[in-house]
Amino acid sequence: MSSIISQDFIEFARDHFRLDWDGIHGASHWARVRRNGLLLAEHCEADRQVVEWFAFVHDLERHDDFKDPGHGHRAADLAEELNSRFLHLSAQQLGLLQAACCGHSEGKTKADTTVMVCWDADRLDLGRVGIYPSAKYLCTDLARGSDVIEAAYHRSIQNIYESAPSRDMEEAMSHDELGTWGER
Repeated sequence: MSSIISQDFIEFARDHFRLDWDGIHGASHWARVRRNGLLLAEHCEADRQVVEWFAFVHDLERHDDFKDPGHGHRAADLAEELNSRFLHLSAQQLGLLQAACCGHSEGKTKADTTVMVCWDADRLDLGRVGIYPSAKYLCTDLARGSDVIEAAYHRSIQNIYESAPSRDMEEAMSHDELGTWGER
């Protein structure tokens, strides 16, 4: 499956992102969130375009890798600014993306299915910061499955032990199939 994320957008993101491109909120994280989200979307009737854009936009406005309470709202504003240039989402899709960005760090577990898939996709990647995802903070039945949590956790810690963290970004932009939850 090919990505809807263009190389022009990646270049914009690289120039715009204030933090370490290979850091905990950078490109590798976005790539894993994309994979998690699209795997969830296959089974949850979520809008795949919104899920994919969420992966690449939700942390793009971070100013700090630690406490940055306004970053989700800033990302939602940025999504609106970028919609005509890169995203090309309908008003409804943009609203879902903005809701997902605004709420992704607030611990909520109830929303539109697409928004919940976005939140789960991000929360399943907590291993990169030393946290094993807890089912009680996940929104969808599929994401709460122990096999899904385990597979996502292993993917999220894989780069900690490798020397090329941007490899995930290359995979996210490739035309390869996403695989399944069991593949690490």
